[in-house]
Amino acid sequence: MVNEKEVSAVEYGLIQAKRKYYPRHKVCDSNLSNEFIRQIPYVQESLEVNEIFGILLLNRANFVTGYKIISHGGTAGTVVDAKIVAKYAIDTLSSAIILWHNHPTGNLVPSSSDITLTKRIQGALKLFDITMLDHLIIVSNNEYYSFTDNGTI
Repeated sequence: MVNEKEVSAVEYGLIQAKRKYYPRHKVCDSNLSNEFIRQIPYVQESLEVNEIFGILLLNRANFVTGYKIISHGGTAGTVVDAKIVAKYAIDTLSSAIILWHNHPTGNLVPSSSDITLTKRIQGALKLFDITMLDHLIIVSNNEYYSFTDNGTI
């Protein structure tokens, strides 16, 4: 039974979506985004092993309505296709998204590739009136880097 403080979020796949229940989660800042991301299955055990890249899908009130892990990579990187990110944001009629990925090395500094990809995705989503609120780099020990908080985007 779901209580009134919970809301479902949908984990999207290419063929099907699975509804999972999480505490109702409004994203008001980078810390709240970080908290939700760390609840996603597979994230905690991957933080120091391999790089993963995902998105949080948000409604107009900035409540999380779903998420998608876009890619799984190796120890030094992962490949992200901006078209796939846009596909999930558009298909779900999201008003906003938050990008996130981890750095298994524990380094919180975004690479030039991270910055370039972020700006490319942000520009593409603007065409569809979808706001990219942030991009987080997460590492173990609950540490993260927020592109928005640091003025990178």
